[in-house]
Amino acid sequence: MILAYDYPVLGAFWTVMWIFLWILWIILLFRVIGDVFRDDTLGGGGKTGWLVFVVLVPFLGVFVYVLARGKGMGKREVKHAQARQQAFDDYVRETAGTGSGSEADQLAKLSEMRAKGDITDTEFQRAKEKILH
Repeated sequence: MILAYDYPVLGAFWTVMWIFLWILWIILLFRVIGDVFRDDTLGGGGKTGWLVFVVLVPFLGVFVYVLARGKGMGKREVKHAQARQQAFDDYVRETAGTGSGSEADQLAKLSEMRAKGDITDTEFQRAKEKILH
């Protein structure tokens, strides 16, 4: 018994295509559920309604959601990505800035050191130039 003879190439193609479409639909389902949770304009009732619709009648629910709210999905995704990037940039700036302090803090420390007599006026001027440039 030869298995390849019983399962023609066209049958294998159709099987692969249906598996691909099924996985594609699952990904779309999770994207819709993620978009429902991410949307700030929807209230609790709206989110609950969409989730119940998508879970109870998955194929129809996903297609209706994409038709009704699909245009804003991309905008919400971009907005969310920009917010994540902004939060990351703020974190990097905050973390990188804490080690050395701001220019005003450094100049204040230099002034205190000069007032105590730990550094001379020329050393103060050189250090100040390094901070400001």
